[in-house]
Amino acid sequence: MNLLGSLGGSSAAPEIQCSRKGCRNAADYQLLWNNPKIHTPERRKIWLACQEHRDWLETYLKERLLYKETLPMAGNEGERK
Repeated sequence: MNLLGSLGGSSAAPEIQCSRKGCRNAADYQLLWNNPKIHTPERRKIWLACQEHRDWLETYLKERLLYKETLPMAGNEGERK
């Protein structure tokens, strides 16, 4: 194993993955949220979602009154929800 070789820059960009625990799918959407108890109103946190977990993550945030909006990942043709 070459540890020094792994420290060098990689030419491949890391794949952006879904935020759902255990999911390794590429992210298709950005779920913007904010916790009004600890964040200023204009602050947006972002979870990433694949198509399969988009609804689950949105529901999780909506039930906790944290959800703001869903946007497609840059370069995707997904709809804005």
